[in-house]
Amino acid sequence: MFLLQPRFLLPVAAAFGFVGLAFYVVSDGAAALDSTLVMLFRDPANPSLPIGPAWFREMMRDLTALGSFIGLGIATVIATLTLRLCGHRTLAFGLVLTVLAAVVASTLLKIGIGRERPDIVEHAALTFTASFPSGHAFLAAVVLLSIASFAGIASRRADIARLCLWVAWALIIAIGVSRIYLGVHWPSDVLGGWCLGVAWSSLATFLTGRLAARSEVDLAQAVASRSEPAG
Repeated sequence: MFLLQPRFLLPVAAAFGFVGLAFYVVSDGAAALDSTLVMLFRDPANPSLPIGPAWFREMMRDLTALGSFIGLGIATVIATLTLRLCGHRTLAFGLVLTVLAAVVASTLLKIGIGRERPDIVEHAALTFTASFPSGHAFLAAVVLLSIASFAGIASRRADIARLCLWVAWALIIAIGVSRIYLGVHWPSDVLGGWCLGVAWSSLATFLTGRLAARSEVDLAQAVASRSEPAG
């Protein structure tokens, strides 16, 4: 069965993980563990403050900004223009469509589930939407994993693909942890965002990669037909 192949197993497991976690969150089953984990990031002497010195708190705010609409939007624009200028129109269009659809999905899920933000600690950053899933975690996973995967497809080099994926995952984890550290998300929000982001970007990479390969074949056939001598 193709779903049991290694490249499909992780995104399928991530998709089921998100669905299971969403039901768990809606039933309020994650509340106790979430509260315990959030408090691990708080100063025992002053729970209103995250652990660590002031410069570390500022660094975490900088990290969380990378997962904002502005941060991820800039990354998407740069990657899209780069792919387009390098002749990978299908990948460029696929990236834009993937990200825009993810933004819509994130908004609808937040509205539909309507989970409240953590109320046991003071928020160290401003928030404007519901809590589950974490938009920063979800969209960071979608944008960064898609860019990394599309870069691998465009370059046709496994070493570049691996490097891009390692960098993407380092940023994804840092952004997700920063949301918990700043007290604006429950850990299950971030985990749910990661799961959905992995599944989303994997599906986008699979579909866009197939379209890009087909476009290259069609282009090669068109060039070959033009180069054939008449008669």
